[in-house]
Amino acid sequence: MDKGLHFVFCVITTTLLLRESSQTGTTRNDGAVSKVTDSRGPEEGLPTLTVTTILEDPYVMVRSAELEGYCIDLLKALAAMLHFSYKVKVVGDGQYGAVSSSGNWTGMIGEILRQEADIAVAPLTVTSAREEVVSFTTPFLQTGIGILLRKDTVSQEMSFFHFLAPFSKETWTGLLFAYVLTCFCLFLVARLSPCEWNEPKNEENHFTFLNSLWFGAGALALQGVTPRPKALSVRVIAAVWWLFTIALLAAYIANFTALLSSGSEQLPIQTFEDLVKQRKLEFGTLDGSSTFYFFKNSKNPIHQMIYEYMDKRRDYVLVKTYQEAVQRVMESNYAFIGESISQDLAAARHCNLIRAPEVIGARGFGIATTQASPWTKKLSIAVLKLRESGDLDNLRNKWWETSCLHKSRERWSPLQPQALGGLFLTLAIGLALGVIAAVVELSNKSRHAAGHVKKSCCSVFTEEMCTRLRIKENTRQSQETSGRANA
Repeated sequence: MDKGLHFVFCVITTTLLLRESSQTGTTRNDGAVSKVTDSRGPEEGLPTLTVTTILEDPYVMVRSAELEGYCIDLLKALAAMLHFSYKVKVVGDGQYGAVSSSGNWTGMIGEILRQEADIAVAPLTVTSAREEVVSFTTPFLQTGIGILLRKDTVSQEMSFFHFLAPFSKETWTGLLFAYVLTCFCLFLVARLSPCEWNEPKNEENHFTFLNSLWFGAGALALQGVTPRPKALSVRVIAAVWWLFTIALLAAYIANFTALLSSGSEQLPIQTFEDLVKQRKLEFGTLDGSSTFYFFKNSKNPIHQMIYEYMDKRRDYVLVKTYQEAVQRVMESNYAFIGESISQDLAAARHCNLIRAPEVIGARGFGIATTQASPWTKKLSIAVLKLRESGDLDNLRNKWWETSCLHKSRERWSPLQPQALGGLFLTLAIGLALGVIAAVVELSNKSRHAAGHVKKSCCSVFTEEMCTRLRIKENTRQSQETSGRANA
């Protein structure tokens, strides 16, 4: 009797334990089991989903015989919102999902089609080919295709004329034109203004064109040079030119300092076209990935050249895993083409890596389900709610945290003329005011002289203008005058 009661008690206890374990999600990875319990505790009738994923840092990682990462945290949040438990398993062949030579799908897509898993929560790119056989939720991460490089393989040697880099070619051209124009205006106004040159037939004008060029160059070097202006009109032009040079030098020094402190000039590989044209680096992507098929199906000539290069050298440039790609970039002259968001993580974890600026093929990571699955819409709405509440941003910040010291690395570029447009406009207004002031000064003198010689003001003004602008004749007369004085 006692043995019978003991047997019944053992059966009841075993049944209760089995029921409890069936209501608790388990996460398995090659024999490593991590118990994942809903925060609400086990409930009767709670649906259990089989989730397939792939090991990739930081989405799914093995830590202390348990799985953790961005996708695991996302799965926990979705389970809490939609009230389901789950079992996670790592995809058997280690593939994301592509059509094999036999016409069957591999990887996580294949497991969903064979009903070995209900959903796939992983960095799985939404593509048209995959969408034809499975359904995807709203993307939980946005990404694109970028180029991952090692910094020392793309470091650009400083050119011999590196000091010209702070300004663009257009800015240097505008600066040269402004300098010549200002010096010409100095020369012209100094000849027109009677306060600067009162007696053209008897006095020598110190503001020759060469002297005007020297005066302008001295201001650029913040040095005071002769001749010194006496007329108001000449002083207006000189003052505006001094203001222009001070602001220009400040902009040059600031941009040159930013260039030197940035530690890296413009990367020689900025775009995919730059990558194709160079011969120093090999480049490739994940074998059978959506990135590979993006270049295969693209009609862009540059993309076709990239695909042909990778296809011909597939045994050498295509890699099997993301970790292998990062390791190869760090250890050899290799550029990895892949998901930009994963490359950002690699650059955050490895401070000697950098991602090129250009990103193409905007795409997203979505959760894959079987076609016509009732979970597709529920999961999409849940993902949208997590995005609107900021939870997805928090997960991104948590798992993409970097240990590198970030020096505010804004993309440096030479200073364009548009940035100095106001400065050039101020100079132009100053030059115009100086010329107008010189004409007014000459008009006043002509009006006073017209009263003495009994001529019209216009005729005297015209004679003065002609006398002052006859450079060769005035030079000869001044030389003859100086010769008589010496005699």
